[in-house]
Amino acid sequence: MNRREWALGATALAAAGLSGPLRAQGGPVEGRDFQRVTQPVPVSGDKVEVVEFFGYWCPHCNAFEPALDAWIKKLPAQVSFRRMPVAFNAAQEPAQRLYFALEALGLVETLHRKVFTALHVERKRLNNDADIRAWAQSVGADSAKILDAMKSFSVATKSRQSRALSESYRIEGVPTLGIHGRWMTSPSIAGSQERALAVADALIIQARKG
Repeated sequence: MNRREWALGATALAAAGLSGPLRAQGGPVEGRDFQRVTQPVPVSGDKVEVVEFFGYWCPHCNAFEPALDAWIKKLPAQVSFRRMPVAFNAAQEPAQRLYFALEALGLVETLHRKVFTALHVERKRLNNDADIRAWAQSVGADSAKILDAMKSFSVATKSRQSRALSESYRIEGVPTLGIHGRWMTSPSIAGSQERALAVADALIIQARKG
């Protein structure tokens, strides 16, 4: 296993709370289902913070997205969820900036899944301005605004913040879920997509209990 690849299981979790098998086993076990963050990461606000570390370039993140999206829609109001694109090398930085540009322009809801589709279904390349311009035009988006946003100071700042947060969590692969600055789980750690999301539910409950 390297910094780019995490083995994934199959199906999606469709409810908050523990799945039957996980409940029967007495809840998640540290070292088997999740890892504890060595130095807790500060979080702000009263809500439980969940961060998905991902990369558009990652096929496992693409496979995880449908299950994750369904899970996000059922999170309680006391949970704050955000996506955090990571780049382990320079070749992955354009995809990271693209997400932050879409976020800045309010286009994540409409274009986020389309980026995954372009890369992993249509086999398009999004490595440079020409690639991204062509893709944006193909989905009816304003390519000039997207490219300008990618080069903006705010996106550069968010990229630095992403690197800092990833280092604080010691992220070595994606997709990974960071739970309230204390724990991490993933389909690779837990063994499947369904179990990872059930583990995340259990850790959210634990965080809410303090």
